[in-house]
Amino acid sequence: MNEDQLNQAYVLTLSCPDRPGIVHAVAGALLVAGSNIMDSQQYGSPATGNFFMRVEVTTAAPASELRAALEPVAAAFSMQWSLNTVGDKVRTLIMASTSAHCLNDLLFQQRSGTLPIEIPAIVSNHRDLAGLAEFYGVPFHYIPVTKDTKEQAEDKLRALLAEHDIELTVLARYMQILSDELCTDLTGKAINIHHSFLPSFKGAKPYHQAHARGVKLIGATAHFVTAALDEGPIIEQEVIRVDHARTPEQFVQMGRDVEGRTLVQAVQWHAEHRVLLDGNRTVVFN
Repeated sequence: MNEDQLNQAYVLTLSCPDRPGIVHAVAGALLVAGSNIMDSQQYGSPATGNFFMRVEVTTAAPASELRAALEPVAAAFSMQWSLNTVGDKVRTLIMASTSAHCLNDLLFQQRSGTLPIEIPAIVSNHRDLAGLAEFYGVPFHYIPVTKDTKEQAEDKLRALLAEHDIELTVLARYMQILSDELCTDLTGKAINIHHSFLPSFKGAKPYHQAHARGVKLIGATAHFVTAALDEGPIIEQEVIRVDHARTPEQFVQMGRDVEGRTLVQAVQWHAEHRVLLDGNRTVVFN
């Protein structure tokens, strides 16, 4: 047995109706599989009555044995669960339109090794960002979208998702609305970013609108994509303070910075299997 096998780490995430004995049963199954628990977090939601858990373990046993030990427990407690190898990169497709800031932040963090994702494709409804994709060596797919071609465009997107075995789709300032059917198919597997003013300051130039109203806080919201536009379960938000001396252009630049940071953080937490859905809310473990 080599050193890698002795130190193989896995992360188990689960959710189920809350009841006594869940932690004991999970810990017992992990012990049967020869696992050593390195980190464990749990939460029981009083609002929904659901229980959530994230456990990191090391073991010399193969993943198949770990799954076999957990399956009876999962069945007994009606769990939704997943077991992933720590460090495995999540295959991620990024969609963008003409704004480069969020796409660039994701690509830079991925290349620097701080974001545990693999990016096999970038999709855009414009050609503006093709050069950025080329700089990072990621294949760029131009898929134009009009009212008459929306269905065909989504068919091409679905084909790319299947071809590249995509686990996560990130809308990095992609300025097109996905169909309800596609949003449903991507439930819990697609993340969007936008400014945090909503439902105020909708439409064009939201930062200019905010400046005209004299707001003192601006920020960004990263959330899962749902058919309800910009109303999906929130993963991360950040706000920064502004004052009367800032120009509309400074609002825009500061907003871009916070959008990029917020999206990167949300993607990182998702890729580390720290985000679990609880209805229209999320549980995000540290």
